[in-house]
Amino acid sequence: MVHQTMNTSSSNAPRASSKSKTMTLFPIANHNRQPVMRAASLRTALIIATGVLLASCAMPPAPPTSAPTSDPGLSTVRPDDGAALPAPLVRSKSRWVPVRWAELPGFEEDALFEAWNAWLKSCERPGVTFASLCAEVRRLSIASGEEQRRWMLSRLQPYRVEALAGGADGLLTSYYEPLLKASRQQAPGFEVPLYQPPASLGSRKPWYTRQEIDTSAEARAALKGREIAWLADPVEVMSLHIQGSGRLSVTEPDGSQRLIRVAYAGTNDQPFRSVVQWLQEQGEGRMATPWVESTRAWAARNPQRVQQMLWSNPRYTFFQEQPLSDLDATFGPRGAQGVALTPGRSIAVDPGSIPYGTPVWLASRGPAGTLQKLVFAQDTGSAIVGAVRADYFAGTGAEAGLFASRMNQPLRLWVLWPK
Repeated sequence: MVHQTMNTSSSNAPRASSKSKTMTLFPIANHNRQPVMRAASLRTALIIATGVLLASCAMPPAPPTSAPTSDPGLSTVRPDDGAALPAPLVRSKSRWVPVRWAELPGFEEDALFEAWNAWLKSCERPGVTFASLCAEVRRLSIASGEEQRRWMLSRLQPYRVEALAGGADGLLTSYYEPLLKASRQQAPGFEVPLYQPPASLGSRKPWYTRQEIDTSAEARAALKGREIAWLADPVEVMSLHIQGSGRLSVTEPDGSQRLIRVAYAGTNDQPFRSVVQWLQEQGEGRMATPWVESTRAWAARNPQRVQQMLWSNPRYTFFQEQPLSDLDATFGPRGAQGVALTPGRSIAVDPGSIPYGTPVWLASRGPAGTLQKLVFAQDTGSAIVGAVRADYFAGTGAEAGLFASRMNQPLRLWVLWPK
């Protein structure tokens, strides 16, 4: 899934900006002069049951909001973690500095078994580096947390991720999968279409802008008959475009209800512009989070300017419909690695810094909560750029969206690389 991350993810997006300042998150222990980090527990339960009403389908975000019981600066040194450290590794956009496991805050507390499903998903499409470990990963899926921890110590080496110019502090944002009501046919109250890609999308680059899609006879003719469904709120549809995927509770022509997933299928290749940034430029001041609600409130006060606000973002996203089985419903959409995302355990990264499928220790502390946990690099986004930059997949529905809208805080990352 290639999301724009505005929301929930990114620099040109309303919610996360590349101009966001970072700060030192945790004290750095001086075990061989290497830094420290932590991990939290994922509590993401089953996402939604087929046919449940939209209000009851929201999935609680995975991360805990309370601080960890252990001091992240005083991690316990394990007696089995005393081998000589390897040399640093350099990638195109980052430098990896080897560290002791003791420097990963929360490593002894994270419920690793909750992350193992995400690891099994990565093993569906592993890169060359991790393919040889997947048989062991599968066997350990029924092991205890301590057995999983000992295996990680024996088979993996943690490296602190730094920018090439130095510096381990970065930015964490979050994204989610919206859950919206829709109608298969245009009807009163459902007037905003969600389109499949037009047949001519590849023949014209960039394709028509968002404004032209709404006003040009040629663009409208190219999209006629390509409607997947019709939705009610143009602001929510804009959020869906930015997230890159979502779930729809669709009313079919016969009145029956169906739960489907709509996944990213391409864009018009126009530049992305944050509508929140546009509102600020109009003198509206800073939008309160969550941005969808604050933007909708602005739209209610300024109905004559809603179209102008939407057209300020030329980027337009097209979707493909996907069935949603009970098993599919427990996971998110497919990320850039090609595997289904796991709420609370998948992140989007810059692949120039961290390869897809890599297990990563993530540490972040801020107003949205404290995260110290094992996650997996399984996705990317147009605004997820840089060495220490991640977008945390929070899950599906309103509660996940609320959490994602609040997440914009300092970050440190460690990759866990085979020895």
